[in-house]
Amino acid sequence: MIMNKDIIFLSPVCTHNIWGGTRLNREFGYPIEGDDIGECWGISAHPNGDGTVASGAYKGMKLSELWEKHPELFGNTGMDRFPLLIKIIDAKDDLSIQVHPDDAYAKVHENGSLGKTECWFILDCKENATLVVGHNAKTKEELEQMIHEGKWKEFIREIPIKPGDFIQIDPGTVHAIKGGTLLLETQQSSDITYRVYDYDRLSNGQPRQLHIAQSIDVITVPAKSAENSVVHTEKKDDAIQQLIRCPYYTVYRIDVEHRVETWQDKPFVLMSVVEGEGTLNGTHLKKGNHLILPDGYGKVELQGRMQIIASTI
Repeated sequence: MIMNKDIIFLSPVCTHNIWGGTRLNREFGYPIEGDDIGECWGISAHPNGDGTVASGAYKGMKLSELWEKHPELFGNTGMDRFPLLIKIIDAKDDLSIQVHPDDAYAKVHENGSLGKTECWFILDCKENATLVVGHNAKTKEELEQMIHEGKWKEFIREIPIKPGDFIQIDPGTVHAIKGGTLLLETQQSSDITYRVYDYDRLSNGQPRQLHIAQSIDVITVPAKSAENSVVHTEKKDDAIQQLIRCPYYTVYRIDVEHRVETWQDKPFVLMSVVEGEGTLNGTHLKKGNHLILPDGYGKVELQGRMQIIASTI
């Protein structure tokens, strides 16, 4: 059987969120109306946002269906579901303070779901911007006390960020994206979030649900040090930089100024164009494109001026 080696382009799924903005429509051209568009699920086979193949032999198929019916495109991994989820997040306002469980906890408490390990690449942010990563409690007792007594100022730890920064958010890490931040998130295919605190905001007149007991269960104490939480990356001419390698994914930053050559020898590679435009083996790419290079794709020649965030398992 001759495998179809075409690039798999995906039509993303966008979501309305109380903290969302307008940049996903304005700057990335996604066809969704509203001033509360928080997330673009660019590459996703999750039931809450299953992407559709945009062109080629599999046009119109959901990614989950493609994964199921054509495992050869993804290197016959034997995994029971498409493992990753790629999002672009436009936070006009602050997101809630939250934490994610690991696989073991989610499997038991969340109906067999995967846990959620994720990472962020900062595309844009305000000057002197910060993110919430980690917390200041030294012990589990102190953690419970700070949360139950609402000592958020003492509890929450903010760290400075700038565009090009990369942050790995392991399960158990307290975190929140702050208003004015645009980022690309690479994560396990999971939609499990425990809200610790939501600034007493109302959505449709009601406070949003919190998950205090689960949060206390899964938060890691003490938190990883602030210095070890952020990696600063710089733009380099025609370069592929590995940002992280963890058990769930390896993520790369690709800067194309003229021409970058590489080889796709992984089960599959996910790519999101976050800036500029160019070509991949002669096929036009532009900002906002999300695509998959299937198993056995081989030689990859990128030309133009663009920035791509790529990942694989």
